[in-house]
This record gives sequence, C-alpha cells and structure tokens, in this order.
Amino acid sequence: MRPKMRKIILPLTTMILLSLSLLPAAAEQRTALVIGNSTYTSAPLKNPVNDAAAIADMLRKLGFSVTLKKNAGLQEMDEAIREFGRQLKRVRGVGLFYYAGHGMQINGINYLVPVNARIERESDVRFQSINADMLLAEMENAENGLNIVLLDACRDNPFSRSFRNAARGLAIISNAPSGTFISCSTGANQVARDGDGTNSPYTRALLGNMDKPGLSINNVFMRVRSRLKQETGQIPWELSSLEGDFFFVPRAGKTPADTGSDHKIMLDTDKSSAPAADTIDNEREKIAAEKQRLAREEALLADKLALEERRRQLEEKKQRLALGARPAAVVPNEIKRDGRFIAYDNGTVLDTKTSLMWAAMDNGSDIKLEDAKKYCENYRGGGYADWRLPTQDELADLHDGAIDGNNDYHLTTLITLTACCPWVAGGSEAANFNFSFGIRNWHSQAWGEFYPRVIPVRDTK
Repeated sequence: MRPKMRKIILPLTTMILLSLSLLPAAAEQRTALVIGNSTYTSAPLKNPVNDAAAIADMLRKLGFSVTLKKNAGLQEMDEAIREFGRQLKRVRGVGLFYYAGHGMQINGINYLVPVNARIERESDVRFQSINADMLLAEMENAENGLNIVLLDACRDNPFSRSFRNAARGLAIISNAPSGTFISCSTGANQVARDGDGTNSPYTRALLGNMDKPGLSINNVFMRVRSRLKQETGQIPWELSSLEGDFFFVPRAGKTPADTGSDHKIMLDTDKSSAPAADTIDNEREKIAAEKQRLAREEALLADKLALEERRRQLEEKKQRLALGARPAAVVPNEIKRDGRFIAYDNGTVLDTKTSLMWAAMDNGSDIKLEDAKKYCENYRGGGYADWRLPTQDELADLHDGAIDGNNDYHLTTLITLTACCPWVAGGSEAANFNFSFGIRNWHSQAWGEFYPRVIPVRDTK
C-alpha cells in the first residue's frame, strides 16, 4: 500500500495572514505624463499629437492618472516634467512618461524638442530643448521604485545640417536609475517613421498590446517589436533595470496592485483539506481595496496641501507687488527678422551683433534732454526696468550707411523713428545722432522750438 501523505493543518486565520503577507506593501498608484508635439515651425509632424491623445486614453483605461500636453513649448514641458516628479514623490507607485515628437542626440546626449524651439546652431540645443536626463533625474528623486519611459521621438533631426556632432535618431540611454524600463521606437542612431495613418507604427503596435491581460511588460514589447519588424522593418529597443514583472493588465482575477508574479502557498499536500481558495481571494481583494482607498485619501490630502502652498505663494507675490516689487519679464515671442535684428511681440528689438535691446519705437514727440533721461528711467517696455539713453556710438552702429538727403531715416525697418535725431547720453553738451545723414550733432540743450526724440536701449549681456 502507498503511505498516506502527511497533512499540514493550519488555522484559517493563519493561512489568510500568510497569504496576505505576500501582497505588495501598498496599493499601486499609477501616474503618467504624456506629451505630443506636432506643430513645429521647421519640419512639422502629423502624428505625435494623435499618438499622445491615444496613449493618454489607453493609460486612463489602465488605471493611470494622466497629464496630457499637446504641442508644448519649452517652459510648459519643463514645468510639466517637474510637476510629474513631484506627483511621483507624493504617491509613489508606478510612473510612466510618453513622448512623441522631434528628438535628437548631440555628443551622445538625448534632447526632446519643444514646438517653440529656436535652434539655429548646435549650441542652441542645450537651451532650447529638454535634456532627457532631466526626466530620469526627476524619476530617480521620486524614489517610487518603478518607472516606464516610452520615447517615440526618433524622427529625423530637421536641424542637423548645421550641426557638427549630431547623429541620427537617439543615443543609447545608459544612466537610467534602478527600477526603470525604457523603450525607444527604433534602435540607437536609427530613424523611426512618423507613419501614414493616424498614428505612428510604434504607437499603433503599442496600443494593440498594452491592454492584453496577463502580459508582462517584457512580453508586451516583444510583441510590439515583432509587429514593427514585420510591418516596417523598424526594430524598437528596450533598456530595463526592473527587478520584477509589471503588468499593464494583471492576470484574470488579480487586482491592479498585484502586478508581480502570482504567489501561491501550499498549506496541505492533500488539496481536499485545504481552505477554499475563494475565501482567501475575497479577503485579499478587501485588503487591496482598503489600501487603494487609503492611498487615494493620502493623494487627495497631498493635493490639498499643494494647493494651500500655491495659495500662500500667490499671497506673498501680491504682497511683494503691493510693496513695489516688479514682476519678472515674460519670455517674448519672435514676430519678425531683419538681418541681424529680431523683433518680439513685447515691443522690443534685439540687435544680435551688439546684444543691445532697443525699444521698437521712439517716444513720438519733442522732448528735452532731462525729460528724455527720465523717460528712459520710467520706461517699462517688455517688462524690463533697466532702460537708458543710448550713446552716440550705439546709435551710429544702427545707421545703415546710406546718405541721400531726402529726410529718409536709414536704419532697420523694425525700429520706427518719428524724427531724424534721437538724444544720446553723456557729456556736458547735449548731443544727438542724425539718421538722415549719418552724422553726430552737438549743440545747446535748447534747439529753437525743436527737441530730438528719445529711443530707449538696454544691455542684455
């Protein structure tokens, strides 16, 4: 006869506690930042905004709290990534960042390009784009344990013709923090397709696999890679430092918090004497639901505290303004160029040769020298408070060199003069510069019934 198998009998409470001890320590919070940039001045793209919207909808269905940014500028992208880092630090859990749009690498560093980036030289990239390392640093600082980065940003670099150190596509990311999964839409130094349909091939493949139950993240991207290779020959690559499996959709019967491997414990070698599995599963679901409820309350409290802090900062700002503090100048938008001169929508004109910023128009009426000095001191064009009278040399440098004697004013068309001779600073004698004849004038401060105009200038260096 076969010997009877020895049974291990434990109380039901003990078995439930042993089973629950294998659950994650806290309910999983899922936080995502999604950015899609299409409307570039140079080389606009058709699909990134569509891709970002579709991914955002998918992530919401998968339980993510999603922030979606479309056609974001530099400041908006910077602020969104910083806020994303703060959210991750508050709620922990899983963080996911998705970006579609232009990306580039310079000297092995990857950059994400805002729609308002003004890139004329390779050196502009550092100041006009987002260094991908900033995103990874925000995730590392959050210490949330699991982060996912999806980059559909390997389109061809439209600015590379004037670059010395630019390579195609993106560089391999080698400094990702522990617990990070990174996927790029194609291999390092390769270019991905934007796609002929509504979405890029990479995003279309991703949308077709993310919501499949029971697929680990590695299996999801294996399927994405297989599909892309068959359809386009494009081969995505991944970099992973995950220490366990992650499931966008857990196996059937599992909670969103239970994203790791299934855990089972055999308390009795004779299954007929083991407690019903449904009883344990029901208890686990109750505990998981309670943990999720507490986590939501904790996140709500954090949002309230953050709102109170913003309200406090706003009150401080109002108090500073009431005491006479001036607000910082707003970053202007370029509206026109004329050679070395750039006009902005805040009424200023930048001379890129001298780095001087000029008012786009003189004061418009006769003015005495002392009043001209006060006019400059009180001028607040563009939000700046450091305007002054120009020197004769600075005005002379604006003159285009033409002399025709027809009372035409010879300088850039971006600066409007209503009279020929603006005041200049310095010296005991009053002085001006004549833009009709390109000559310097000195005379007494009272010049009959006519006084020159004034055009403020400021230094930007």
